Amino acid sequence: MNKVRIGLIGVGNMGSNHAIYLANNEIENGELTAVLDVRDERLEWVKEHLGQQIEVYKDEDDFFQSKNIDAVFIATPHYDHPRLVMKACEKGLHVLCEKPIGVFTKNVREMNECAKKSGVVFSVMYNQRTNPLYQKIRDLIQTNELGDIRRINWIITNWYRSQSYYDQDGWRATWAGEGGGVLINQCPHQLDLWAWMTDMMPNRIRAFCHFGKHRKIEVEDEVTAYAEYDNGATAVFITTTGEAPGTNRLEIAGDRGKVVVEDNELTFWRLRVPESQFNREYKGGFGVPEVWKCDIPIDGVETKHKGITQNFVDAILNGTALLAPGKEAINGLTLSNAMQLSTWKDDWVDLPLDEELYYEKLQEKINGSTINKEEKKETLNVEGTF
Repeated sequence: MNKVRIGLIGVGNMGSNHAIYLANNEIENGELTAVLDVRDERLEWVKEHLGQQIEVYKDEDDFFQSKNIDAVFIATPHYDHPRLVMKACEKGLHVLCEKPIGVFTKNVREMNECAKKSGVVFSVMYNQRTNPLYQKIRDLIQTNELGDIRRINWIITNWYRSQSYYDQDGWRATWAGEGGGVLINQCPHQLDLWAWMTDMMPNRIRAFCHFGKHRKIEVEDEVTAYAEYDNGATAVFITTTGEAPGTNRLEIAGDRGKVVVEDNELTFWRLRVPESQFNREYKGGFGVPEVWKCDIPIDGVETKHKGITQNFVDAILNGTALLAPGKEAINGLTLSNAMQLSTWKDDWVDLPLDEELYYEKLQEKINGSTINKEEKKETLNVEGTF
């Protein structure tokens, strides 16, 4: 194989964006050959804007029986992801799936087992992993430049969404259609980065989710969470879709210094000696360790969605290591599920997560859903979003 033939499932908000760059041959050795969507108007859009050479399908089984695809790219509503991922794997097709890869961790475990058994390449669209800034933070942590992590604070409130956003499609912001709000739709990127950069998971979480606080929705639109780690480190995570202007500020403090990210800029405060050593040796009463403000080179360009897609194609053709392998998607989703479960229980949640209890509570929310919005099926322009 010298080219990967890609079948795209779903050409809504994000799917149409992926379809355009694939059809424009912006992915080296990757080609869009087929599209599946249940809406006639979206299939007509594909024919009109992307070319008659692309096969279009409304029937799922016909799509999967096509002899013209080597891999599938899934960009459907969240609950469809696990079933479609596993169906593709069973057909021997490589899979790239939009985030979130699933709504609950039990599903993700099943997907990973299926992909491993089938031997296919399985990746998830965590495109923020292509950001050189977050790659550098991961490097500073993995090489022990920060020392042992002590505290993580992330305020991510620039996910502003108006009521019209939620009203544009019937599945959005409902337990039955989406399985959550800001944690499952907007913040999977930050939750994934939190686990990926630090390469560590908390041992317990206490969270306060507010459901429909700022918008007429039934899922969470504001969250404050506190987490604790085995090594004594703590983390605070704050997010909302109802605040303007929003903030995106990340602080990670360690024994050897602190990194701060705000306005897409990284500041590294380096201690001349580790804080633990200074505390052990200093006898002067009042005093603090000597601090250096260091300029850290950030090399490379953020390649976003195209970068993950190119990496996926390269993994299939050349065995390139995946930047966002499907098996790692469970970490960020665990944090999300734990925050919701903590709120529902009004108590701490220990990790590893009680997956059965979470699933049980989620089903209660789905069965008790009271919001029935008229489905407008409007496709929005997502240029500039994550």
